[in-house]
Amino acid sequence: MFSFLVSFVCSTLLTLLVIKQAKLYEPALDSDFQGVQRAHTHLVARIGGLPIYLGVVVSASISIWREPSLLHTMAALLLCAFVAFSGGIVEDYTGTVRASRRLLLTMAGAWLAYLLLDAKIARLDLPFGVYVLSAWIVLPLTVLAVAGIANAVNIIDGFNGLASMVTICMLLSLAYVALQVGDVFVLVAALTVAGATAGFLVWNYPVGLIFLGDGGAYFIGFMLGELALLLVMRNPEVSTWYAALLLIYPAFETVFSAYRRMFVRGKSPAVPDGIHLHSLIFRRVVRWTVGRKEARALLKRNARTSPYLWLFSLMAVIPATLFWQNTIVLIIFCLLFVISYLWLYARIVRFRSPRWLIWRKKDWQ
Repeated sequence: MFSFLVSFVCSTLLTLLVIKQAKLYEPALDSDFQGVQRAHTHLVARIGGLPIYLGVVVSASISIWREPSLLHTMAALLLCAFVAFSGGIVEDYTGTVRASRRLLLTMAGAWLAYLLLDAKIARLDLPFGVYVLSAWIVLPLTVLAVAGIANAVNIIDGFNGLASMVTICMLLSLAYVALQVGDVFVLVAALTVAGATAGFLVWNYPVGLIFLGDGGAYFIGFMLGELALLLVMRNPEVSTWYAALLLIYPAFETVFSAYRRMFVRGKSPAVPDGIHLHSLIFRRVVRWTVGRKEARALLKRNARTSPYLWLFSLMAVIPATLFWQNTIVLIIFCLLFVISYLWLYARIVRFRSPRWLIWRKKDWQ
């Protein structure tokens, strides 16, 4: 837990510093209050990824000093992550980096990790055995998978504390499984990123004093994808379906969103919309306040949306953590999660939200 605590303290202090100084850098303030996925009414710094990245670097440096054997792998991973992080943080400051370019940079980071760390998807565990993937498909599959997870974390980053808490739970799960198999590198790295994200969360939830931004989402998502990949491939006893179930919430949200935009609405999958699952919960489930446009009411609804998704994501994280070796059970839970997602989405989008989801104002008092 040393790595977690160090990165937590560093990130907490650095995030506070950024909040205090952000007004000196006007381009770093989020002033778009009318966007389809916006749920805030005041200027907020959107460069939360900067203190998270710096907190991870400081904590990782201390870990390397304590355990020199981590030098090569940790330094290589942070270098690769910086490539993904750079596109996002520049976008947060300038607003001029297109989504396609940010995605290409993330793919470049995954390709670099493939070369430096041998981070690749080389096998697929099946109930009847292990299927070794063909060499020609390994690289493109790896690059697309890691970039996809990074983009997926950015997609679910819609409300205060949503993406950060979800990824903290996933990173702690990675740390637990790494401890079980004795993978010190993944253990330290996962705790380091989880601690830095938790330090940011202190200031992000519930009042949203700072936002994760594209830089933070891409960095955390990239680290999450790479660490899940490295844990599974470096330790054959960990089923590949562990990673699939662990990451299924942001991954399926992304796949379903692309399907919905392309085949249901006839639009480009890159065009943002306001009907993600978390957006629907915000608009149609969380309704204990009066006057939706009042700033204070909007802030309360924002903060009270995220816990629904935290609990929903735990439906995948908990069984993945418990059954990380059992391929058949993991596959079953993957199917159950997809069915649950589709059922819940269909009910909410048709204005038939389950009654047990709706907590009125008196329930929170």
